[in-house]
Amino acid sequence: MPVFVTQTELRSFAARKTLDEQQTIRKTASQRPLEGATFLSHSSKDDDLVVGATIVLENHGAKVYTDKVDPEMPPYTTEETASLLKTRIRQTKRFVLLASKNSKESRWVPWELGVADGYKGIPKIALFPSADDPNDMTWASWEYLGLYPRIVWGEMKDRPDSLWMVWDHKANTATPLRDWLTGP
Repeated sequence: MPVFVTQTELRSFAARKTLDEQQTIRKTASQRPLEGATFLSHSSKDDDLVVGATIVLENHGAKVYTDKVDPEMPPYTTEETASLLKTRIRQTKRFVLLASKNSKESRWVPWELGVADGYKGIPKIALFPSADDPNDMTWASWEYLGLYPRIVWGEMKDRPDSLWMVWDHKANTATPLRDWLTGP
């Protein structure tokens, strides 16, 4: 049975890095070329989880982009911000939503997901749920989140060890995370 990553686990992945290394991860994720990158959407209230999620994704072949310190982003949210975010989402190969209770309160997270859905379609979008407990589903209270596959940890048929995967919960099928991130 697949399980969701906990917020404590994401924080612990980040804590294994020095503060300088964490800062480098954040800075690199905002300044890399976008062709072939993975857009990581998240609530600003979940900034403490972004480094851990980035580590998981990059350990599986992703080049993660976040808008946090993108030098081209305006200092204050404006119409220009929305336009630039649309461009960034369109330029990237994959879209991952770091889903949490905080995502519900964000104005930008659902908008970014809608933009990604329009540009990419469901096969190139995945939710990366994070909660207090690996079986906590409070992050999934938006009905439309049921449309998207989820990044989970667990066992896959014909695989000897547990692994990170993109799980289609409706069809109960999965693709190894690395294959999903690096595939066409």
